[in-house]
Parts: sequence; C-alpha cells; structure tokens
Amino acid sequence: MAKENLQSLLGLNVANQGMRKAAVLMIALGEELSSKIMAFLDDEEVADLSKEIALTKVVPPEQIDDIIEEFYNMMLAKKFIAKGGLEYAKSVLVKSLGPERARKIIDRLTKMLEQSSGFEFLTKIDPKQLAKFIMNEHPQTIALILAHLDPSHAAESMSQLPEELKAEVAVRIANLQDISPTVVKTLSKVLEERFEALSSYNVEVGGVKSVAEIFNRMDRVNSKATLDRLEKDAPELVAKIRDMMFVFDDIKLLGKAAIQEILKKADKKVLTFALKGADEDTKNRFFENMSKRAVENMMEEMEYMGPVRLKDVEKAQHEIVAIVRELDEEGVISIGGGEEEAFV
Repeated sequence: MAKENLQSLLGLNVANQGMRKAAVLMIALGEELSSKIMAFLDDEEVADLSKEIALTKVVPPEQIDDIIEEFYNMMLAKKFIAKGGLEYAKSVLVKSLGPERARKIIDRLTKMLEQSSGFEFLTKIDPKQLAKFIMNEHPQTIALILAHLDPSHAAESMSQLPEELKAEVAVRIANLQDISPTVVKTLSKVLEERFEALSSYNVEVGGVKSVAEIFNRMDRVNSKATLDRLEKDAPELVAKIRDMMFVFDDIKLLGKAAIQEILKKADKKVLTFALKGADEDTKNRFFENMSKRAVENMMEEMEYMGPVRLKDVEKAQHEIVAIVRELDEEGVISIGGGEEEAFV
C-alpha cells in the first residue's frame, strides 16, 4: 500500500504507528469528514483503512485526544517545514507552543522521517503508564523498548523509573548494538498481548458500524468500488458492513408510517433534489404518502430544475438519510423492520 500518500494526507506517522492510528483519527473526525478524506485516497488505502476502522473496537480516551492533538500539531509543523525547513518549524513552534511541546512535536516529526518499525503500540501509552508497565522487565528489554520510542516519550517514561534502574537502562541504551528485526517483532508482540490483557481504560468506538456510516456518506461509485475490492480479502466483514449500511434507495423498503415521519421532518427543497435522482420505486414510495397537489408541485419543481449535478443530488440524499437515522435513533421509526412492517 502507498503509505506515503496516506501519511502525507493525515500528517501522522502511519508507517511507524500502524494503520490503527489513522483509523482512530478517522473515527474521531466523524463520518462526514472521514468520507471526504477517503475521497483523496486510492482504493487500496481506503480498503485497508476501512478494514482497520471495522476492527477497532476499543480505544483509550486519552489516546483519542493524543492522536487528535498530534494530527493538529503535525499539520502545523509540516506547514512550517514546507515554508522554511526544520529549524524554522522548530523556531515557530517554540514561540507558539512553548519549548516543551515544540520539542515533542519536532521529535515526533524527526522520528517519522527517519525511524522504522518496532514497539508501535507502546507509543499509544501514556509515559507514566508505560513506565509502570515495563518497570519489572529486564533492564536490557527496557533499554530496547525506550530506544525505539521518540526521545520525548522515552525521556518521560524513563523519568518515572527508580533511580538505580535509570542509570542501568541508560548505560544499556548507550551500548545497544544492532538487534535482529525478528527479536524486536517477537518481543513487541508479547508485550502488546500482555498490555491488552491488563488494560482497563477502554471505551467502545469504531467497529463495523463506523465503517458503514463512512461508506453511507461516500459517493456511490467510490463506496461500491471500495467494498468490492475489500470483499476479495474480507468477504465476511463486507457482508457485515453492507448489513449495517442504509442508503437512500433503501427508503422504499420502509413502511408508510416511516415515510410520513420523514416527510414531516424533511426540507421540501432538499427532498425534491433527492428524489430528482431516485429510481421510480423510491419516488412512488414518497408520492403515495403525499397529497395529489403536493405531488404535482414537486414534479413541476423537478421539471423546472432541469439537469442537476450528481453531487448535489447525492448531498440531498445524504441529508434525507441522516433524517432517517435520527428518527431511527429516537425510536420514531425502525430501519431494521419490526413494527413498521405492519404499515406496508
């Protein structure tokens, strides 16, 4: 996958932190913004990122905040670097954020440019928590872990260690030789599994529902192409995503009571635009729940519009779908069937 493109767009260390960080950011930004970002990625990137979002079940609240802050600060840093180089960026950031925060950002940015992989998940942990987590490991293991973190993160974690351990770890870091990538990967995996077993600060975010929401807000061509591509690698996941997706054309499957509730809440101009590009079954589903005069007025308005842009139609349809989802969440209607079927 062309990680450089995704990394450049999001301003995050995708290569080092893993696709999960990008997934968390997309979840935090919300479906509307995420769908717009997806439009700038290639099909393979969208498929990989969507899969990661679907698999992201729980994320510590502080991690979400950290990733959003990193995204914002890295965007600033990249802007300053593009304007005057690394030193200029450092100077501006020090003035605007203070020396401590500026140094952390520059450390991350420098690490992003030169560092490879290893212990990615540890960067998601608060330095104090990380220190407690690794404190009982062998000093050589602690040295190896800290050597793979950016200097700011490593320094904060190391400061939490007992004094005698700090000195020994510092010596071992200084004397570290080339380490086999296999050893690093194996140790990283063991530590990650251990930390996940101990973690108790998780909240539910992401998952299949988030992916479905994002695809609902993408244009039809891109969402279909991406789902088709993703289906080759993860057919069961795609089946779950499609089950949770609700698109404008699905409205024709709703009962009369649901359609009437939508008509009460929808802006008539927006609905006219939405129906302008709908199939006949969907149009008729609305028309049969409207007065004859209202139908005539809407049809006249559609004819008066003439040709309209596809993106305008899709925008209007997205707004109507949003209303449907609001009504569903409020319990006014049910897009999953149930009692609504009695009104068909």
